[in-house]
Amino acid sequence: MSDLSQLSQYLPLLIPLALIEVGLMIAALVHIFTHKRYRVGNRWLWFVLALLVNIIGPVLYFAIGRGEADDDGDQ
Repeated sequence: MSDLSQLSQYLPLLIPLALIEVGLMIAALVHIFTHKRYRVGNRWLWFVLALLVNIIGPVLYFAIGRGEADDDGDQ
């Protein structure tokens, strides 16, 4: 069995995972750069984690890094 045919077997699983990964990363990066407050860490820490640690980085940001909303709506 060639490498190409083996890869084509896994494409139905890999394509949705890649789309989820990119979507989470973009959402996290937009949120990181539009808000100023974080529960843990700073902007550059979360930027690096969201960019380099694939699915886990953005999930960690939304789970523990994202700050609470202020009264004026700015975070």
